[in-house]
This record gives sequence, C-alpha cells and structure tokens, in this order.
Amino acid sequence: MSTSLRDQMLKAGLVNKKQVSDAERQLQRQERVPPQHVKGKAPVAVPAMQARQAAKTARDQELNRQQRDKAEKKARLAQIKQLVEQNRIVPAGDGEPYNFVDGAKIRRILVDAAIRDRLGRGDVSIVRHSDGYDVVPMAIAARVRERDSSAVIPAAAGGGEKIDDAYQAFTVPDDLIW
Repeated sequence: MSTSLRDQMLKAGLVNKKQVSDAERQLQRQERVPPQHVKGKAPVAVPAMQARQAAKTARDQELNRQQRDKAEKKARLAQIKQLVEQNRIVPAGDGEPYNFVDGAKIRRILVDAAIRDRLGRGDVSIVRHSDGYDVVPMAIAARVRERDSSAVIPAAAGGGEKIDDAYQAFTVPDDLIW
C-alpha cells in the first residue's frame, strides 16, 4: 500500500505533527475564504440584493414619515388643549343652554347672557377639544384654527338682525309684533 506524502515525511522525520496540522488548517482556510477583490473596486452587488435594499429603504422611510406625522399631530393637539385651557371663558354664574350645530348634530353648552351676546356679535367662538366644547376669544380661535381647522365651530350665519338702510325710517306697527 502506498502511504500519503504526509505520512512518508512524518516517518522520515522531515516534518513534525504540528507542522502537518498547521498545513492542513491553512488548506481549509484557503478553501473557505472567497477570492479577494481588487483594491479600490467595490464588489458588484447582485440586482436582486439591490432591489431588496431599495425596498427596505423605502419601507423604512415611509415608517419614519408616519412616526413623524403622528408625533406632529400629537404636539398640535397638546398645543390646542393648552390654548383652550388657558383662555377659556367660563360663565359667571348658572348658565343657560346654548344650542349650536357641530357637523350634522346639535350640541349644547352652558353660557350666561353676556357670553351669549358675545357669541351673537362674533367676539368669541366655540372650540372643540378632547374634553368637549369651550368658548374662547376670536384671537385664540384663530390660533387654534391654524393648528386644526376642524376644531373651531363655525359661527351661525345671520346671527344678528341687520336693518336695511332703506327701511330704517319706518317703524313696525304694534299689531305686527307678536
């Protein structure tokens, strides 16, 4: 039987076991390591890898945008809540119900006579926020509208009675007032 070159060299005493095992490990490493790329050139990526990387990047950007939008919305709601809580107009005493339209529903808040008059003149406005509805000055309502236009309840059209100038000199007879 023929013996391997390694065994023959070990018998002859030309190499020792440590040198043989080091040579075997070096051969295994050479088989495992892929060939090195030329210096200065990047390895060429497979088109499928590039497509996956581009899809992952797009997905990450979309998730980041959604998180940023959610944080901005939360900050705007906190600003609205702070504005309303600091500037709300509270009725002086027991209030009377004041009905107003919010979307397709009729809502009710308690206001006193002074606030009711100011609502009719357009000096104050009704604002919706997390807890319900509050009355705030028009300047604050404008600042709330900048942050969320749906939070301010639009004033009712034709709230105050305006007399036409051509008919101002005429008085209404007593029997027509009921």
